[in-house]
Amino acid sequence: MDAGRAPRADDLLVLLAVARTGRYITAAEHLGVDHTTVARRLAALEDAMGGRLVTQAAGGWELTALGQHAAQTASRVEAALSELAGAADAHDPVAGVVRMSATDGFSAFIAAPAIAALRVNHPHLTVEIITATRRAAAHRPGLDIEVVVGKPQTERTHPVELGSYTLGMYASRDYLARVGTPRDADELMQHPLVYFVDSILQVEALDLPRRLVPRMVDGLTSTNVFVHVEATRAGAGIGLLPCFVADRHDDLVRLLPEQFAEKLPYWMIVRRESLRIPSVVAVAEALRAQTARSREMLDGVPR
Repeated sequence: MDAGRAPRADDLLVLLAVARTGRYITAAEHLGVDHTTVARRLAALEDAMGGRLVTQAAGGWELTALGQHAAQTASRVEAALSELAGAADAHDPVAGVVRMSATDGFSAFIAAPAIAALRVNHPHLTVEIITATRRAAAHRPGLDIEVVVGKPQTERTHPVELGSYTLGMYASRDYLARVGTPRDADELMQHPLVYFVDSILQVEALDLPRRLVPRMVDGLTSTNVFVHVEATRAGAGIGLLPCFVADRHDDLVRLLPEQFAEKLPYWMIVRRESLRIPSVVAVAEALRAQTARSREMLDGVPR
């Protein structure tokens, strides 16, 4: 560490934002600054710490060993600030900030209503949701809860299977009127696919097209499931979509549901150290209960 300059608390919080999101631009949006400011602040923190804190990987920026140490300190700084901010409401233990990560669809249709209902009785609770489709990590500082697709293989966590959801093949009515409706899997594979970007897909359970439709060519790909839905509605091709998201749109038609109905599990990971925090336990239970109530929606029964 540079003896002439101690690490600054606000620089540590910048590192924490990058650790959570994996990207400078996303971290900058969260902090309300531009990405060049994030890069400059990280560089200053690396100078003060005397080494690299992040390294670039396929899925974005990841912490080095020194970065993990710094991020753990940053988490304590942030927790102390949150505790000071919520000191006036200490009579309600379900208060303060809980930070979680989940996929786009789960965040919108499971987490959002669950947390809204929880806050009715605990108005001093704040929940920050980072939307990401990625595997669980043993070291992701600053997060109390992660919801991922597929069973996690991480240590020092408490994994709970929440339930499952179904994916199906969808196309817009206008698209089918223009090009025709595929009658079987062979005809379906002649159409372009709307799905995740294969080269940066981190979740093995979502690597379905290689098995289901190996001859299908990518039409439009994205890291965001809502882009998949809107691209499919716009006629970019046939989308492999979560039924509980796609079935909300009457202009989408589910294709060959007897052949394409893939079930994938949602797992929730709670850091063991976070299980002592009442607000984290309350949010985790709210997510579990909301997922159970939404089982029929997640199953995606064909219309």
